[in-house]
Amino acid sequence: MSTGPGADSAPAPATHDTTPPTPKQSMFSSLRIRNYRLFFTGQVISNTGTWMQRIAQDWLVLTLTGSSAAVGVTTALQFLPMLLFGLYGGVLVDRLPKRPLLLFTQGAMGLTGLALAVLTLSGQVQVWHVYVTAFVLGLVTVVDNPARQTFVSEMVGPRQLANAVSLNSANFQSARLVGPAVAAVLISAVGSGYAFLINGLSFAAPIAGLLMMRMGELHKAPRAPRGKGQLREGLKYVAGRPDLIWPIVLVGFIGTFGFNFPIWLSAFADKVFDGGPGMYGTLNTLMAAGSLAGALLAARRGAGRLRLLVAAAAGFGILELVAAFAPSVWIFAVLMVLTGMFGLTVNVTANSYVQMATEPQMRGRVMALFMMVFTGGTPLGAPLLGWITDAYGARTGFAVGGAISLLAAVGVGLVLARVGGLKVKVDLRRGRKHIRFVPDEKRLTAAA
Repeated sequence: MSTGPGADSAPAPATHDTTPPTPKQSMFSSLRIRNYRLFFTGQVISNTGTWMQRIAQDWLVLTLTGSSAAVGVTTALQFLPMLLFGLYGGVLVDRLPKRPLLLFTQGAMGLTGLALAVLTLSGQVQVWHVYVTAFVLGLVTVVDNPARQTFVSEMVGPRQLANAVSLNSANFQSARLVGPAVAAVLISAVGSGYAFLINGLSFAAPIAGLLMMRMGELHKAPRAPRGKGQLREGLKYVAGRPDLIWPIVLVGFIGTFGFNFPIWLSAFADKVFDGGPGMYGTLNTLMAAGSLAGALLAARRGAGRLRLLVAAAAGFGILELVAAFAPSVWIFAVLMVLTGMFGLTVNVTANSYVQMATEPQMRGRVMALFMMVFTGGTPLGAPLLGWITDAYGARTGFAVGGAISLLAAVGVGLVLARVGGLKVKVDLRRGRKHIRFVPDEKRLTAAA
């Protein structure tokens, strides 16, 4: 039997959003904490390098092969280790001290960037080199992702956790504003190699930040002792919590089928709108602008809510469907801003909700499952959506991803409503909410 909230009694109805309200806070309140400030600064620099490498990597593969499916394979290989080993990464994170773990993973990620830079700048790079580098980076990410996610709570404590999770996303999206633009200039001027080089060197910043932290100011979480059955224990814990498992299922569908933007944006830039690497970088930058706005709004909201998660996921799917058939690059660009905002809202809301609803000693395993489902589905979705994009065109590929995301949002929303004893009420009268969830009195009476 799992322990903690919901273990000895039925879980609180998920769709009633019974999460206790967090104290009112400013948008940047977590940055008052020195350790988190050091972490945040280092991540801004390394995230900028990471986005430069992502753009350069996708464009290099497209240049070497001329295939959107090959871009999908690269993306798939980078996330395949998370699908295969993600849960084991969570077990390690729950057992080991997170700061030394992050020093190792951040250094290893820097070395992968430097290796790809040497191959590219020497003129020896081949597409299989990119595949291998992407896979190795994915292996490191298996531990790095849950370690970074859970280390946030040790730096800021529970009261600031939701704010810090949102600021982490704002950090990542701020870097996404700069990274693609710089990468596009570098690719056009001197090639992809220098983007890889800058990314490799950028990891010196987070390593320095980790080394400068004051250990006495960390809110150290209890570590799980070594023992058998810890992986199974984590899965059982989530399986017994409908308020955790269904948000994870939803982000799994969104991550697998809705977040294949390297495939779609490179195809739209190259084949639909006849642009080049500059347009690809610009489209990524516009998505980042929307994502940054979504992250900052989330930072003000505080704790995530399941109703917001489902609504944002539905809006995300609708926007992808509309963007797939945008008649001009300008309309497509505006829709990418909105898509970025809604996609980031899905990610941040689910992330903060799951972290805050999970006990600290289980958080590494639960967040590893979260990341495994969210990014580990990419090895399945990316090649499939890449093939559809190659065979039937960029518009069809994008529309398929949006349709699946929308159906997943509707399906999970209805399941959560049923779990929470709610039903859908449609009211078409003027001035009323046309669709809303209300208590299902018959069902609640029967359950009692």
